[in-house]
Amino acid sequence: MKKIFKYNLYRAAFLLFLILLMGTLGYHYIEHFDWVDSVYMTLITVTTVGFGEVQPLDLKGKIFTIVLITFSIMVYAYSFTVISEFVVEGHFFKNLNRRRMKKKIAKLRDHVILVGLGKHGSEAFKNLKNNKRTVVVVEKDPAKLEAFEEELEYFLEGDATNDRVLLDAGIKNASVLISTLPDDADNLFIILSARQLNPGIKIVTLATSENTEKKLKLAGANHVVMPYRIGGEYLASLVTAPELINFLRMLSVENAIHDHLIEKIDVTELPEEYRNKTIADLHLRRRTGVTVIGFITPEGKYIINPPPDTELREGASIIVLGQPSQIEALNKLFHIHQE
Repeated sequence: MKKIFKYNLYRAAFLLFLILLMGTLGYHYIEHFDWVDSVYMTLITVTTVGFGEVQPLDLKGKIFTIVLITFSIMVYAYSFTVISEFVVEGHFFKNLNRRRMKKKIAKLRDHVILVGLGKHGSEAFKNLKNNKRTVVVVEKDPAKLEAFEEELEYFLEGDATNDRVLLDAGIKNASVLISTLPDDADNLFIILSARQLNPGIKIVTLATSENTEKKLKLAGANHVVMPYRIGGEYLASLVTAPELINFLRMLSVENAIHDHLIEKIDVTELPEEYRNKTIADLHLRRRTGVTVIGFITPEGKYIINPPPDTELREGASIIVLGQPSQIEALNKLFHIHQE
């Protein structure tokens, strides 16, 4: 809408300039006024201010003035129409697009709601898209939304501290909410609202202090991320364990070459014959090449490098490591749908 408005506005300005140029040349060559008087006559004619003529006009001059006034009125009418359409239709199309977006979002299930497209939010959005997750972005700054206009498929302009905005973003059908606002109080308010609207949703948020971290968890956040703490640990690790950091960077979703190197599989995704068996019964290394590097118990406890006799109980998950082709073989083996 803004692009169309700018184009039409530039065209109106060009037509106005053309009128001024035509009037100046006309009075100079038809009435033989000097250039200053020609510009003066053109301006008082086009603007219809009602000042007197520099000199009495002959028949040709009067006809030219009539034509100039007629064209001026047409240009004014066009310019007024352009500005009116932008003011009136701009709001109309904005509301129409919002309704269409709400209908699209209403059809989503198990999507991620990302609140905020700031420094951390924009990075989270890129990584989620690289990981092929469906993301609904909520941002109240239209400039930030416009910066990601070509990449955003689902988005809403609004304040996520408002329950109505969260509902429009599909909070009741979402599986994860990530709040990246710089104000801890806003994140706290969003967590309280999200947990009330969808008790089972997984919530990840930012925090700026340890005191706030505790409050955010009490409010219902599953994970609280403190950027300054992570940054400090990362800097220290570059000195104490640089090889380990380089290895972990290879596993990052940012690296397209190593995309999906780590995969989590819920026990419920496995065929019936493997449930309540052990990790050894899967024979994943021999059948697909992947390696089991982690196990999450039904109680949520993480076990690194679990023993082969670990039982695959309902509610548990296994974490595997492998190359893209091996991960693909794993999903084909168990007919697991990759998001």
